[in-house]
Amino acid sequence: MYAGPGPNPFAFQALPALSSVTDPAPGSATPQRRGPLRQLSARLREHAGAHVRALTRSNSGLSLDYDNPPGDPGLFGPDAVCWRVHADFPAMLAGGVSALLLQTLHPLALAGVWDHSSFRTDMQGRLGRTAQFIAGTTYGSRADAMALIERVRRIHTGVSGIAPDGRPYAASDPALLTWVHVAEVSSFLAGYLRYVGPLGAAEQDRYYAEVARIALLLGAVDVPRSRADVAAYLEAMQPALLASERTREVVRLVRKMPVANPLLQPAVSIMADAGIALLPPWARRRLELDGPSIRRPAALAGMRVLAPALRWALGAGLAARARRRVARGTDARPV
Repeated sequence: MYAGPGPNPFAFQALPALSSVTDPAPGSATPQRRGPLRQLSARLREHAGAHVRALTRSNSGLSLDYDNPPGDPGLFGPDAVCWRVHADFPAMLAGGVSALLLQTLHPLALAGVWDHSSFRTDMQGRLGRTAQFIAGTTYGSRADAMALIERVRRIHTGVSGIAPDGRPYAASDPALLTWVHVAEVSSFLAGYLRYVGPLGAAEQDRYYAEVARIALLLGAVDVPRSRADVAAYLEAMQPALLASERTREVVRLVRKMPVANPLLQPAVSIMADAGIALLPPWARRRLELDGPSIRRPAALAGMRVLAPALRWALGAGLAARARRRVARGTDARPV
């Protein structure tokens, strides 16, 4: 699930759709007539939003049009549960941290990350390209979504290697694609449930059924489509998972994620610990992240302050733009 220059076949979707999901609509300028306090608030919001978006701006060279064509619902449409789950920046970032750490417990997935990913030297770029893929396949037009998927499939065909244990791996391996997908979407949903709000059992099952479509289009097989299926899959996968020195290095890098603006470092640290808190207990044990610590409770408390601040700074984002795109087509239909 890779979508950017510098192949990362297994961890491409490990981090969530951040600035791409929260980019403002073109031409959405601040109204000219405002009082001094409102003008100051608008400037602060714009400044804060710009710094956060800079963390996850895609450098893939691809440009997606979320405003056209009118009426195009994309692969899912505005009534999809994934439109709700993927719209929240804080929950997706925390879920992405959890997904990356969970994925690295698979020796072949980790080998692909280690050998073919630039995340150790360009974490921001990786984050941005991941954001673009998730945002594009969730909120983009059908043509843009399918173009992103085809691009990833094409890159996958040329990426392979040998893991430290001597086993071959390939980015196009359907079983590995399924592992990456399940680790990712289960973490995204866990982030939403913990940091946004509840979803009924039927809605959670709908979410898994919806996003399974992307995994299947990428070449995954036997993709779980419900909460029960996901739980059974993760249980069945545990004997194949292990933590190594490489795994622990990934954990260290994620917890020390570098940022250009030092003022954002506390927020990034909170998000990293909030993501760790989403891991299943068995995964935290294997990653040696289940010991007594004041960091996790502090991070969860910090999320209660940080998450609303991020939502305020970033605004409605791509979900709102995509809804307007779909509505424009509806408005244009003859009565």
